[in-house]
Amino acid sequence: MDFGISNQNLRTGVLPKSLEGRARCPQRAAVLSHTASLFGFCGIRRRAVFSAPERWGFAPFRQRARTTARTVSRFSSSSHRAGVGRRQVIRNSALAVFLAVQGSSLSAQVEPVFPGEHWEFRQPESVGLSQAKLDALRDPVGGRGCVVRYGYVAYSWGDPARSADIASAVKPVISTLLFFAVQEGKLTSVDAPVSEFEPRLKTLNQGKDVSITWRHFASQTSGYGLSEPPGVAYAYNDFALALYYDTLTQKVFTTNGTEVLRSRLAEPLKFEDHYSFSPFRRPDRDGRLAISTRDLARFGLLYLRQGKWRGQQLLQTNFVRMALHSPVLPNTPRTGGNEAEMLPGQRTLGGTRNITGAGPGYYSFNWWLNGTNSAGRRLFAHAPPDAYAAAGHGGIRVLFIVPSLELIVCWNDGQIEDFDESPGNPNTRMNQATHLACEAVTGP
Repeated sequence: MDFGISNQNLRTGVLPKSLEGRARCPQRAAVLSHTASLFGFCGIRRRAVFSAPERWGFAPFRQRARTTARTVSRFSSSSHRAGVGRRQVIRNSALAVFLAVQGSSLSAQVEPVFPGEHWEFRQPESVGLSQAKLDALRDPVGGRGCVVRYGYVAYSWGDPARSADIASAVKPVISTLLFFAVQEGKLTSVDAPVSEFEPRLKTLNQGKDVSITWRHFASQTSGYGLSEPPGVAYAYNDFALALYYDTLTQKVFTTNGTEVLRSRLAEPLKFEDHYSFSPFRRPDRDGRLAISTRDLARFGLLYLRQGKWRGQQLLQTNFVRMALHSPVLPNTPRTGGNEAEMLPGQRTLGGTRNITGAGPGYYSFNWWLNGTNSAGRRLFAHAPPDAYAAAGHGGIRVLFIVPSLELIVCWNDGQIEDFDESPGNPNTRMNQATHLACEAVTGP
């Protein structure tokens, strides 16, 4: 098995890319770094070198590393006596260290951290974050928010317990309820026609809308209220999203949205603060969500943990993968904007039928992925490609997640309103904020 450890890696102490992702959690990084340092292989990418695992509070791993190192040392000596070249011995030793760190003999998988009734707090530096960089993030973002790393709240500003409307950042929550409906057998598939539960769609616009699926709603390609057939054009359409929410809650779950949220997410994730799908206490505005930033961060952590929560697979991993790997194709055209008939009394979640052209290449089950559009422009210019977000009101309300950095940043009532202008533009306030968030990570 070749993990690509080269002479250059051995000279510089920099792990090859094939290994660096395996050492991102502090436990693994501490073991790998300390063990490897006994062989002069002490550098780890991602802007950090670790020589003291106790900094992370994982002293027991140091003894394991020493044990592994002694084993590797005996292996190296015997290999050298057998005539194997010194460089090859070192390369094999480094590989053996890595395999030992990864193997069950060294560490059964370290249990991920989840909040209980309350979030546990850690100082930023203890989880590899820079206090100064987080201060620099807080000021331009404004409002209130929190930063989570490795399952700990490491930073907050304003009042993260205050519950308020999150606007369109609610939309990935709605699609998560869709996944629960399929998981529970209430729907056969995300590709099932919505007309099975809303039969009026069968005759609307001479039958044009009969083939609208739940996926179409979740990808903003339903064509509802517009001239295009389902799946043909992209339209960020709040009338369609209201129909999505109403049909899903009232006709699939046969109850109100807040009750669905309570049983599927709020209670299992132990939301601490008030939550409601009726933040304005007006039936015509149901489907928006009032939630605190620290509770929205719990929702983000569920996705970061691939649908797992405290030993339970709450949301099946295939739905998490679907949510985060199904973007609207980059070459999907934007709607022409020609309106068509909607169902009688159709309400909106707040906006129009054609709010923004941003979406193709990025939009996936109402999440914003850090993909590229048809012009090759990445959504978040300074963030890793695996980053994704829920966003409302142009960036005023955001849940930002970077799995490769084990990072969650959440804010509300912020000062950012240029989310839609971010593709390919590193100078937007949104891109500057995501840059500062990622720069705050100074260690695994």
